[in-house]
Amino acid sequence: MDVELILKVAGAALIVAVVCQILSKSGRDEQATLVSLVGMVIILILLAQRIGVLIQTLKDVFSL
Repeated sequence: MDVELILKVAGAALIVAVVCQILSKSGRDEQATLVSLVGMVIILILLAQRIGVLIQTLKDVFSL
């Protein structure tokens, strides 16, 4: 796996975690939930291509 991709995912997760903590401490729990959902979507977009490659590899290995 590419180190750059791992660092991007870790960086995005770290930023989302910090923002969620700040929002929840200030009493904005709904916005903290939305930030965490948006963070998950961004990370899934970053990983979408790799997930496609993984599925194709599994299909090739198991002859599906």
